[in-house]
Amino acid sequence: MPHAQLAAWVWPAWLAPDPCLPYFLGAVILILGLVMFSKQAPARPGPDRIVALGPLFIAVPLAVFAGDHFMAARAMTDMLPSWIPGHLFWIYFVGVCLIAAALSLVLNRYAGLAAALFGIMMLLFELFLHIPGAVSDPNNRFSWTIVLRELSFSGGALALAGTYTEAWRKHGTHVVITVARFFIGIPIVFFGVEQLLHPAFVPAVPLNKLTPSWIPAHSLWGYPVGAVFVVAGLCLILNQQTRRAATWLGVVILLTVVVIYVPMNIANAGDIANGLNYLADTLLLAGSVLAIAGAQPKTGVRQTARSTGVQTARVA
Repeated sequence: MPHAQLAAWVWPAWLAPDPCLPYFLGAVILILGLVMFSKQAPARPGPDRIVALGPLFIAVPLAVFAGDHFMAARAMTDMLPSWIPGHLFWIYFVGVCLIAAALSLVLNRYAGLAAALFGIMMLLFELFLHIPGAVSDPNNRFSWTIVLRELSFSGGALALAGTYTEAWRKHGTHVVITVARFFIGIPIVFFGVEQLLHPAFVPAVPLNKLTPSWIPAHSLWGYPVGAVFVVAGLCLILNQQTRRAATWLGVVILLTVVVIYVPMNIANAGDIANGLNYLADTLLLAGSVLAIAGAQPKTGVRQTARSTGVQTARVA
């Protein structure tokens, strides 16, 4: 049976989703996540509440992207290499995996496994899709932005997965988290430099889109955001004040989401590609950065070796 006929049998035309599906799925995960978060928030001090939102800020974009996979499946098939069989099947399969991962993260059920699998999936996308595309057009800075964007998403997911390991619970660190720190730190420095060089383009993830002229100080946002990115990214790479740097970086990215990307989405509500997806990308970057913050030891916490094993001790 041809792949197109098989896909039509599995997902008949009358089940074709409405363009509102990404909004619906994102809203459901957001509401569910906030309900779950509200049960834990009172027990956390101020900055830790923001850091604790990292998994939710990863989950909501995953739900949005899952909606994209169902809504625009046929258009996405052109992104896959020709040697991979069953293009339409894989688009739908990834969509199912994304919504499952989003639910897992907000409900905290198999969240470590879900985060690890998402991080690995991003690395596979890098290997088969984004890196070949960038290499084929090496002078296109936006292609490299996409490569590093996906790398940062993988880093955030792997950092989150690392916090569910026994090694992290005992020692406060894990080799995967160390790797994830570079996966995020290097792209953040690159993004910061790009924003300083090209401040008129949208901040945070500097893709091929100008900041709308109706945004206040639209041509200047790249300068302060870029400076914060460079400093915070270097802190992550050098492992200096990592938790603090990642926390404040997450706050800055969330600020750009509220001030720039939410209004952009409202202005382009019917255009998922130029509205909601930009918002989701930037929110996912914020979640990834906050995930690396949450994977770092808190200030005033050190590791002390004892005869019974390595335990965490708080110092004043």
